[in-house]
Amino acid sequence: MSQSFRITLLPGDGIGPEIMTVAVNVLKQVGQQHDLDFNFTEALLGGVAIDATGEPLPEATLTACRDSDAVMLASIGGYQWDGLPRAQRPETGLLGLRAGLGLFANLRPATILPQLLSASSLKPEIVEGVDIMVVRELTGGIYFGQPKGIFDTDEEGQQRGVSTMVYNSSEIDRIGRVAFETARKRKGQLCSVDKANVLEVSQLWRDRITALSSDYTDVELSHLYVDNAAMQLVRAPKQFDTIVTGNLFGDILSDAAAMLTGSIGMLPSASLGESGPGVFEPVHGSAPDIAGQDKANPLAQVLSAAMMLRYGLNVPAAADQIEQAVLTVLDQGYRTGDIMSEGMKAVGTKGMGAALEAALQQK
Repeated sequence: MSQSFRITLLPGDGIGPEIMTVAVNVLKQVGQQHDLDFNFTEALLGGVAIDATGEPLPEATLTACRDSDAVMLASIGGYQWDGLPRAQRPETGLLGLRAGLGLFANLRPATILPQLLSASSLKPEIVEGVDIMVVRELTGGIYFGQPKGIFDTDEEGQQRGVSTMVYNSSEIDRIGRVAFETARKRKGQLCSVDKANVLEVSQLWRDRITALSSDYTDVELSHLYVDNAAMQLVRAPKQFDTIVTGNLFGDILSDAAAMLTGSIGMLPSASLGESGPGVFEPVHGSAPDIAGQDKANPLAQVLSAAMMLRYGLNVPAAADQIEQAVLTVLDQGYRTGDIMSEGMKAVGTKGMGAALEAALQQK
């Protein structure tokens, strides 16, 4: 019997529409092979939403997302919107989407594919075999804490910028449980990253994560300060399996982990809540400098679609097929510019999409 799913597409800005087209074509083909019926609805988010409605997250978009089984996002932002007040910028729309859907857990894998070992900027012996999952808390911390703003603080008009890092115990506990459960399904190793030596909020984080560990005695828990964790990701990344950390630290560390693979254009992510639809998106940005030039790497978007099938829609066989197709085209030597190396076959966004569709037909 056919399974039917409602998917809201948020192509966004820059290269977003190009890479989204590839991912949708892949999903349509896989859907035919696995008897999956995808009902796609496109909505506005980010800069295109600002241009069309004056808001980075129109209420109609949030409603469409809430009514979906899953949401697939490409990328947002661009130079033309950088001068807007913060409340009106594309990134504020993304934060609002996460909060509006209650998406508190961001899963960001950083896996070294053997075919792209030479693409990493680190020595092969450092990165070979790296397989890291960063679990980032998504709706708390310094991006959302109050008070925040730019304030006049004295009669001379001296200004002060304030952002407040705030977590309560329930927020830490729920992301901690996601992280422990994730580690349990992997190698059973969890590293919690904080700055407990100087931040009281991080001390609470460490205390709560440590307390949770008694419920997961099969998972080995360790702690690192964020500065040391950043160094260790570059020095010896194979020591990590699953990392859990707060919103700000996770934003930074997941991008650092992404570059171990050689290109941020290869990495997907999943943002999940306790119920309702998740959002699945590539880690990279909108790359406005190459938008519309058929140069963007669509593989992170395609792998995000696979994460949607696996984590959001619970059809792992279809996810497996997409992931295998990605490996197949890499084995065949197809490369976009960001992962190009000597002797490989240079293709653009559309060419990579065509290669993926051909690989899927070989099932």
